[in-house]
Amino acid sequence: MKRFACLLTLPLAFALGGCPKDNQDPLTLAEASEALQEASDSSQAGALTSASIDISTNFTIGQAVGDAATELKTFIASQLPCAEVTLSGATLTIDYGVNPGNCTYRGHTFSGSSSVTVSKDDMNQVIVDHTWTNLSNGVVEINGTAEVTWNFSDVTRHITHDVSWTHLKSQRTGHGTGDRTESALPEGIAVGMQIDGTRTWVGQRGEWDLAINAVQMRWADPIPQAGSYVLTTPFNKTITLSFARVDDNTIAATLSGPKRSFTFNVSEAGDATAQ
Repeated sequence: MKRFACLLTLPLAFALGGCPKDNQDPLTLAEASEALQEASDSSQAGALTSASIDISTNFTIGQAVGDAATELKTFIASQLPCAEVTLSGATLTIDYGVNPGNCTYRGHTFSGSSSVTVSKDDMNQVIVDHTWTNLSNGVVEINGTAEVTWNFSDVTRHITHDVSWTHLKSQRTGHGTGDRTESALPEGIAVGMQIDGTRTWVGQRGEWDLAINAVQMRWADPIPQAGSYVLTTPFNKTITLSFARVDDNTIAATLSGPKRSFTFNVSEAGDATAQ
């Protein structure tokens, strides 16, 4: 009876060959490794933008945009004395490494430049626009833009971005857009953030689409320590990446795809070892 039920519900071409089977090839180690590299590059580029964004949220909500930008200029100069910060209206231009002194914030040592415009500063909505030019932390370099919004009562900030990046050691590149929310980890924003949202980018292999589900990212880490990604790959396989901390310097990333799973231990330096 099962055979006849199958024949009755399928077109003749399938019926002649019996019930369809899952013919998708298993996920390979090479594919899993490539997916982890691409997701890691995207995460590290995202972490660099987030560090740049985070320092630019330190002003009083509800004042005139020019006053907010002036307050922000003072704060950035206090945190990054290496930077030359100039102010025109409500726009700051920041050139890193021009002056001696500290150039590190949230674990990222900046070079390159950025501009920050406080477009709106009301109690019910704050809008800050960012532009990055050759901004680097020595691991990745980014160029692009983002709009960041939040308000007085929000516990999250909303970020949309359009960014190109280069992983400096491997010279892998990507260009993509994203829409995400960020909130502080229970230990505080100084430790890291939780991210939810989406990212899409084009790498050397093709297009990648990433769904971000309750991912916890510490500033010091190259990949998340908890949560999961769902990655749609250019080789037509959907892969789930789940993350778990092994120790203070190591995170396990498990990639589950068609018929197979692989686990990599990723060091604080970003090196991945298959288990």
